[in-house]
Amino acid sequence: MVYGHFFSIFTPMSLQDKIQAEVLKLEGPIVVFGAGGFIGANLVRTILQYRTDVFAVTSKPFIPWRLDDINPQNILHCNIIKKDQIAAIFNKHRFKTIFDLAAYGAYSKQADVDRTYETNFIGLLNLLEVTSQFSIKAFVHAGSSSEYGLNASAPKEDAPLQPNSHYAVTKAGAAHMIKFYGTIKDVPVANLRYYSIYGAYEEPDRLIPKLIENGMKGTYPPLVQPDISRDFVYIDDTVYATLLSATHIQNIKGQSLNIASNKKTTIRDIATTIKEIFGIQQNPEWGDMPNRKWDLQEWYGDATLAKQLLGWQSETQLKDGLQKTADWQKAYSMPLYEKKLAQDKIRHKLSAVIACYKDEQAIPYMYDRLSKTFQKIGVDYEIIFVNDCSPDNTNAVLQKLVNEDDHVIAIEHSRNFGSQSAFLSGMEISTGDGVILLDGDMQDPPELIEQFYAEYLKGFDVIYGRRVAREGNQTLVSFYKMFYRLFRSVSYVPIPLDAGDFSLMDRKVVNELIKLPETDQFMRGLRAWVGFKQTGVDYIRPERMFGVTTNNMRKNVAWARKAIFSFSFVPLELLTYLGWSLTLLSFIAIIIQIILYFVMPGNPHGVTTIIVLILFFGGLQMLGISILGEYQAKILEETKRRPKFIRRNIFKKEY
Repeated sequence: MVYGHFFSIFTPMSLQDKIQAEVLKLEGPIVVFGAGGFIGANLVRTILQYRTDVFAVTSKPFIPWRLDDINPQNILHCNIIKKDQIAAIFNKHRFKTIFDLAAYGAYSKQADVDRTYETNFIGLLNLLEVTSQFSIKAFVHAGSSSEYGLNASAPKEDAPLQPNSHYAVTKAGAAHMIKFYGTIKDVPVANLRYYSIYGAYEEPDRLIPKLIENGMKGTYPPLVQPDISRDFVYIDDTVYATLLSATHIQNIKGQSLNIASNKKTTIRDIATTIKEIFGIQQNPEWGDMPNRKWDLQEWYGDATLAKQLLGWQSETQLKDGLQKTADWQKAYSMPLYEKKLAQDKIRHKLSAVIACYKDEQAIPYMYDRLSKTFQKIGVDYEIIFVNDCSPDNTNAVLQKLVNEDDHVIAIEHSRNFGSQSAFLSGMEISTGDGVILLDGDMQDPPELIEQFYAEYLKGFDVIYGRRVAREGNQTLVSFYKMFYRLFRSVSYVPIPLDAGDFSLMDRKVVNELIKLPETDQFMRGLRAWVGFKQTGVDYIRPERMFGVTTNNMRKNVAWARKAIFSFSFVPLELLTYLGWSLTLLSFIAIIIQIILYFVMPGNPHGVTTIIVLILFFGGLQMLGISILGEYQAKILEETKRRPKFIRRNIFKKEY
């Protein structure tokens, strides 16, 4: 008994026991950004084995395939590009330990350069700025061995960084940012330079998952040249290193650490190991797959510093790690990968912005039809209702939808600012690749979005609904048709005929519209003014589904005035032409009067003529002054620089 007890004291702890010990040391609540990714998902799942005060944060409003069985109460949705969204979840949950695994651009398929810099650099900056305002205990950031770039043969942490891709540039910049926040601003933050991580939940099109998938069939996938080397680290070792970094943050604050196996493993070595595991009879064919243009022949690391400061080293041997990955892949991968394939078909995220005023009854129908349309065309989506201070029960209806569906966001304005401001308010907080504007009265049929989206996929940046016919009051219909033709004829930009606010606009168009400084906005005119590639989709506009329209002739005339004086100088030009014409006529009249005086000296002078002329010219002067006044009023309104709207509340689903 004594000897047995003595022996147990000195029995080395298993890797899982070590992981458990570190998880329990973390100060909570804990948050993992980028939890839908490979390393992030494994980290969240590991922590959830031993405690529940961890939150997985994803940028998507749906649950990623890697987290499909996680309790939704442990999942938050936040776009780290939006600092206010980060602040909102920090204010609510007061996180103490932060793991930032959010990244974009590491794979060839992630080709959006702007998104790479926004996510990897601006996103990190936003996180650090927000977290530095709170009393946090640890902030661990996922860096990359790609930071070394051309200097990839076992570099130490103080080696020069020579990034050779946009992704690597952002990660190298992030490392410098972390050093600044850790050493100058005293934030407990560190950067981990991960090497080639493999294991459960890795992307199925990556090297090791493909080798295993084909190995189970007794074959090999297409391979690059055999002597290319990498430094492979099993996911459990990676999770352990990440946890140790958080519990030992004071030892590494502001520093970067290599998380590597210290072994140069060639593609030939991996193929040979896979052959042993699965008993593959054939030999691999080399060079069937080209290398990425930024890949190097040798790429392996030196993790000496991690061992010195954390006591960490990679423990899982390559064959054992591959076997564990193969066992997991056999048991779990197929249904998960099927879900991944379904999510990969979601190519875009669309944001619907609905301006609501006295639309209490119509809102549930709008929500239902929008949801079905978005689901039918297979896009990620959000539905943003803007309550422009409706006097009815709109707010309660919207809050119910928000609580039931995390796709729904509701904005409440402090007063009625008008539909144009309502649209702009929703556009400002939208996160979609494209934004759709609709009126809340159901006169803009949501089903037409399917046709909008088809044109969007063809490369059009603006797709507007063109009202070829209207149901309802034909007097108003005639007025609208006349107005659009008049407006087009006098506008200095080509305004589409019979097109209202109902439209789908690409993110770059939306960004430009948001930046425009003018207070009194006419969206359909500005939409044309910013340019970009535009097209229309014909439809028949139905009558209002519920209630009575708030439009009348007086409001429509005011609307027409707003449009014309915002996008036309023709009234001023007419005044100029009229002024010159009357001046010329006056000279002619003077000459005629002089001639008549000598030719017909006895001709009587008419008082009526004088009165008529006075009234005529007085009327013209008043008309001119009124036109000038319209333009001056617009100038005055713009110079006040008042906000375009004031939000009272923004409602989102609470988790």
